[in-house]
Amino acid sequence: MKTLSRLLSLAMVTGVLFTSCDSDDDGGGDTPTVETNLAGVIASNRTLDATEQYTIASTVIVPEGVTLTIPAGTEIVSNVGTENYITILQGGKIDVQGTADSPVIMRSNGDAGSWGGLVICGNATTSEGVNATAEVGNLSYGGTNDADDSGNIDYLIIRDAGAQINADSQFNGLTLYAVGTSTTIDNVAIINGSDDGVEFFGGTVSPNNMYLENNEDDAVDWTEGWNGTLTNAYVTNTISSFSTAIEADGVNNNPTLVNFTAISANGGTAIQIKNDSGATINGLTLTGFETTFDFRDDAPVSNLMVDGENADVAEDAVYSTSSTNASLFAWVTNASDISGSTLPANISSDLTLDASTTYTINGPVLVNSGATLTIPAGTNIVSQSGTANYIAVLKGATIDIQGTEANPVIMNSDDGEAWGGLLICGNATTTEGVNAIAEVGGLSYGGSDDSDNSGSINYLILKDTGAQINADSQFNGLTLYAVGNGTTLTNIAVIGGADDGVEFFGGTVNLTNFYAENLQDDSVDWTEGWNGTLTNTFVNLTIDGFSTAIEADGVNNNPTIVNFTAVSTNGGTAVQIKNNSGCTITGLTLTGFDDQFDFRDDAPVSNVLADNANADETASYTTSTVVATDFSWATN
Repeated sequence: MKTLSRLLSLAMVTGVLFTSCDSDDDGGGDTPTVETNLAGVIASNRTLDATEQYTIASTVIVPEGVTLTIPAGTEIVSNVGTENYITILQGGKIDVQGTADSPVIMRSNGDAGSWGGLVICGNATTSEGVNATAEVGNLSYGGTNDADDSGNIDYLIIRDAGAQINADSQFNGLTLYAVGTSTTIDNVAIINGSDDGVEFFGGTVSPNNMYLENNEDDAVDWTEGWNGTLTNAYVTNTISSFSTAIEADGVNNNPTLVNFTAISANGGTAIQIKNDSGATINGLTLTGFETTFDFRDDAPVSNLMVDGENADVAEDAVYSTSSTNASLFAWVTNASDISGSTLPANISSDLTLDASTTYTINGPVLVNSGATLTIPAGTNIVSQSGTANYIAVLKGATIDIQGTEANPVIMNSDDGEAWGGLLICGNATTTEGVNAIAEVGGLSYGGSDDSDNSGSINYLILKDTGAQINADSQFNGLTLYAVGNGTTLTNIAVIGGADDGVEFFGGTVNLTNFYAENLQDDSVDWTEGWNGTLTNTFVNLTIDGFSTAIEADGVNNNPTIVNFTAVSTNGGTAVQIKNNSGCTITGLTLTGFDDQFDFRDDAPVSNVLADNANADETASYTTSTVVATDFSWATN
């Protein structure tokens, strides 16, 4: 065998050579003892036993001609140290047979970055040539067979990997050395690593469905001319020390990324391109990063194509076209009940909270299609601040907030700074069409069912919301994406937010009894042809720098506003109408504003009918019956 000398060398290092096969019978009627320590060279095909927990006790080597099969539900726990990892040599294979219900788990018995993860060495091409030597383990990789097959991986969770060897050499969660296209890698999660999540050293392999959470260096990294395709990747970072969501270096063989979503709670850089590297990205959503693109070492911007154009290096560039969101990875993050008080990233079956518990949000919380999140009266939910933290009710899901006047449900941040608030995505109509992509989080919304039901909200207080993504994309207190009129929204207050109080993106939903206080942008905002009814609203503005009490934009489907009171102690503009938008207002009181109406972008005055007449800047509006004390339940 061409790897024999390396194999023997590795065996000498590890001190172990074994051939045990869990699934074999010795033919003598006795069941052989299962060896649960994994260490050294696996000299013949071996299938693990899902009922056993295995320990990685040193380097585990799968050589040429040998397949390591790992059935669904198997858990492998590594000892701490950089000598502990699984490596598939050239010509060897791995077959990870996890399922959504029973993924295979590889983790350490220590903290993040305490073992070497999974390393696969293939015979595909790399700019390092044939039989290159890896930066770890003296491993050989690289050849001429781009269709090389190193096996199959499906539904695998790798935790705590990415161990540091030295400043120039590191293990990652999943390390792919010249791995070929016949290797299938689907549904992999890499969590809490101290280096990269996945790194491609050349090769042609094309993974699908990768979830990468809190990897301290780069979530996705490639070099040496990788030219495969990565489809449906979701990156979330709530730590402050990560490097980038993507780092690309070396020769540019123009790999393709399809639907790449990355969310950061701590700023940082999203995509870094070095030297002559690059890629084509079709579908990109970036949220919460300070820097979108960083081109280093004279890397040309033209090497990175995003949605058919060169990457936009402007500071205010917005990317929100990926359709991948955390719901695709419910098999990693789902919880039908809660251990502790942190809300799970994915809720895929009915979940009822306990009002006696204060719950926390650390990252996106998605209520998936078919599930209902029930929140009883008096429940308090406290979020970390930042754009990575929000609750989103997806299409086909419902929320049931059961607050009362005496015991409203309260959602706020832990430090008074802005967080993403509550988002609801429905199947009603919007001018953006069917299955539009929201400006945040890769969320899908919009359909043809104007009577769509996303649940019920009664007596909810949202505080400290409206986190800024960039100049053109923001979270609000309550964000309603194409929500239908089968949804019931009553008695909602948004207080002290950094952006809008409520924003309607199309849809037909009605909202009754809404209180907005000191929102830094617009108290009420709509676009994309919303045509519901807003009844009984009180806007209280005592801060400088707010935008408007009402902002309306886009196509005019003539929503109805009934009893709208807005009071400002600092002047400003009350109602701003843009483009062709408008509304009919019955019962309007405006007090303390410098300007009552502002018509922008050739918006016609006739589009706003206020108390049975066209809006009139010179008129006095005092006909709303809503007063501040109507909302004492929110302000006391």
